[in-house]
Amino acid sequence: MNLAKIKSSSGYLSKYGIFIAFAAICILLSIASPYFFTAQNILIVLRQVSINGILAIGVTFVIIAGGIDLSLGSVLALTGVVAASFAHPGTYALIVPVMLGILTGVIIGAINGLTITLGKVAPFIVTLGMMTIARGLALVWSDGRPVTNLSPAFNYIGGGDFLHIPVPILLFVLVIIVSAVILNYTRIGRYIYAVGGNENAARASGIRVNGVKLFAYMMCSGLAGLAGIILASRITTGQPNAGIAYELDAIAAVVIGGTSLLGGRGSIAGTVIGVLIIGVINNGLDLLNVTSYYQQIIKGVIIIGAVLLDRKNAQ
Repeated sequence: MNLAKIKSSSGYLSKYGIFIAFAAICILLSIASPYFFTAQNILIVLRQVSINGILAIGVTFVIIAGGIDLSLGSVLALTGVVAASFAHPGTYALIVPVMLGILTGVIIGAINGLTITLGKVAPFIVTLGMMTIARGLALVWSDGRPVTNLSPAFNYIGGGDFLHIPVPILLFVLVIIVSAVILNYTRIGRYIYAVGGNENAARASGIRVNGVKLFAYMMCSGLAGLAGIILASRITTGQPNAGIAYELDAIAAVVIGGTSLLGGRGSIAGTVIGVLIIGVINNGLDLLNVTSYYQQIIKGVIIIGAVLLDRKNAQ
């Protein structure tokens, strides 16, 4: 009986531990700083995490499918400068730079997916190479200089408010809802879990494994394109050097949120909590005037702990 209770408690902590940890962090920071739990600060945190959150949700698809994507930061930079190039005042309607930015990301994702599936090259190698290629393309496209003079309509995407809520937060919430629906309530979502859980079994059951992986990488880079547009709009320039190491924060959030690096297990809700944990810790340490160097150390410790927990659960 006691053994059954222990197993039940262990399963409960494994499933809900990340949410309990997030609540505990928020409580501790609210005690440590009276400014933490204010409406203004909450909006600041949500605005700050929106870009990393969109990147993290995108790479969640890939990691659940058993892959990895290290090119996110470079894709964000490339899509940002491409979108900004078509966002000058009096040139094109807003839909043009937005669609071109997202389309650029989708094309990069398709190249990654096809190279991995048809070329039989490890995802780590392919996306590591694409990280360099996309960064180089961003520099070539912009001639190594920021793309400036963007239209007010384009700048509104990253800097505007709707009903007193920052637009990046609304876009982040929209991405959360759509992605959760895809993973939990569609056939392709079930296939992503199946491929990540056991690729051979998925193939034997008639699932088109290559097509599923291709979709995951296109989804990932397409969302990186959206994040690139938001960032370019927010800083009012398309920066070819933007997004350096952003992929690390995105992958960290996914791992902290409980998605298994072995594939087949994870959730959008967990990723969102992982993103919020990173954002809340960074914000809390800023409020407490703790140097940013410690933020990197704490983040690294959390990542290692999350991976160790994932290994333990997988055994």
